[in-house]
Amino acid sequence: MAKKNEAEIPENTSGSTLNNFFQGTKEELEKVVWPSRKQLVSESAAVLLMVTLSASLIYLVDGLFGWAAKQVF
Repeated sequence: MAKKNEAEIPENTSGSTLNNFFQGTKEELEKVVWPSRKQLVSESAAVLLMVTLSASLIYLVDGLFGWAAKQVF
């Protein structure tokens, strides 16, 4: 009994797989809902803010542990 995945894969022996790839890629990119400029700027600013806050928190915690280690050792 053949597996389901093997039965669904069509045999393509025409040699135009690269053309099919680009055609499929173009079709999928046409389905994408692109964000507006306002949404893009807003979400990018939110990501940069969260990265900055996370890096600052890691820096402060690292400094705290470094200070604690100097006190102990």
